[in-house]
Amino acid sequence: MPTATIAIPTLAALPQAAEQLRAHLGSHTLVCFEGEMGAGKTTFIKALCQQLGVEDEVSSPTFSLVNEYRDAHNQPIYHFDFYRLDNPREAEGIGAVEYFDSGYLCLIEWPSRIEALLPENRLLVTLSVTGPSSREVIISN
Repeated sequence: MPTATIAIPTLAALPQAAEQLRAHLGSHTLVCFEGEMGAGKTTFIKALCQQLGVEDEVSSPTFSLVNEYRDAHNQPIYHFDFYRLDNPREAEGIGAVEYFDSGYLCLIEWPSRIEALLPENRLLVTLSVTGPSSREVIISN
């Protein structure tokens, strides 16, 4: 069941949308991002990381599977991209479960590829393309 819907009419609205998501994080440390290829998952994660005070360059970990950033409080944020995985065992091989259990924020692109490894307590962020530069974001538990 959706807890919030955020309209992103243009790229200029990304910072406000990311701030709205930030307000919904609560105690969630796992945030799963679903959406078709090109929906803007990585772009939205970049905006969220900026809201969290990340100064590092945020990029998709498509080949490395995980990138680590530091927030404004010098706490780690882990950014995963599981698009290229054929099997959840590959995620286990990089210690994904340990990351998920760390208590630190984990931002996960393509979580459906590793569904069996994900704990139930997570936030799902679904991005849908609604126009050339517009998106709709649905946040659910």
